Amino acid sequence: MASTEDRIAQKPRRDPERTREAILEVAAKLLARDGPEGLSVSQVAKVAGVNRGTAYHHFQTREQLLKDTTTWVSERLCKEVFGNLEPDDVQEEPLDPRALSENLANFAMENPELGRIWLATMLRSTRRASDPFWRLYKNHIDRFAESELAQPDIDREVHAAVMLFGVFLWPVWARAGVQSAKERQTMAKRFSDEALRFALHGSMRKEMFPELAMPETPALNPRGPKVRTTARKRAD
Repeated sequence: MASTEDRIAQKPRRDPERTREAILEVAAKLLARDGPEGLSVSQVAKVAGVNRGTAYHHFQTREQLLKDTTTWVSERLCKEVFGNLEPDDVQEEPLDPRALSENLANFAMENPELGRIWLATMLRSTRRASDPFWRLYKNHIDRFAESELAQPDIDREVHAAVMLFGVFLWPVWARAGVQSAKERQTMAKRFSDEALRFALHGSMRKEMFPELAMPETPALNPRGPKVRTTARKRAD
């Protein structure tokens, strides 16, 4: 029969990083649902299924939990949209505004809660440049502005803000009209193309993106009602 010491040694230990990640994931969901005012360490611990002592070990105060949750959301955006790039990394891959726009639109459509958190955080923040995802996206816009793809003298801050605010606001109403994953992909593609066509007026050089001149994506509601028309006979 195993001794008490053996049973303790054999008991699997919790991974602190995985526990912290689980707490942050729950905190993000509650933050998107209830806002900052509804976030508390004890409530997050209850929903995450960890004891309060463990939660408070990782996050001593509600303010720290809120700060770390918004940072976690920003870092998640960085990873999903830009892969393993860090905000201060030198980006050497060829510019592909269309691929980036589609990747971002798809992620925003499938993760509207994270988009809402990030957008709300940016609107409240007075230090936008400290946010990891903003810095990484702004670096991309800086590269774009200095390339042959861009029109001269674009306002980089405004371009970045308009594109990001638009992509994270879009799913708020777009998801209400679609159900399947295929429909969401279609909607995301449509938004991406429309956003890039908008950028042709003042940011992107039209001759560098001829494929954007004419829409190639289907209508927003492919299953919407068809309008029947009847031709009137001309009176003789």
